[in-house]
Amino acid sequence: MIYHTVRMTLRPDAPTDKVDAALESLRNQGRVIPEVVSFVVGRDVGGEFAWGATFVIKDLDGYWAYLKHPAHRHTDEIGLPLVENFVSFDVTDDEDPEVAEKIAALHERRYAEDRALTQLVSDLASYKGSSAPGPHGG
Repeated sequence: MIYHTVRMTLRPDAPTDKVDAALESLRNQGRVIPEVVSFVVGRDVGGEFAWGATFVIKDLDGYWAYLKHPAHRHTDEIGLPLVENFVSFDVTDDEDPEVAEKIAALHERRYAEDRALTQLVSDLASYKGSSAPGPHGG
């Protein structure tokens, strides 16, 4: 299993109605992407971030399907412009010693195939972690 987690703070000028729509879009990912086994979206407690989400995915094939699903891309489109700082990470019980490189390669492939998405994340004040563009998560 792969537990893909994102944490974020929002821009101070982010309109409440757009924030609500972006959070609902994150929840929708969990509901409509078949490869998502379970998920949670909500307030990030005990850290420097305001919001977080975790999506549980069975394997790397499912992770790729999750990354490429239109519901995920929609959330990026409407949500990333509202974000100031973003971090992502993955926790997995996969014993493959190359799993981190394989996850990074999926993200790199996604950015290579979608330059508009790459620009969206490049416009963030801070973006670190497993899904950040660049060699193994900027």
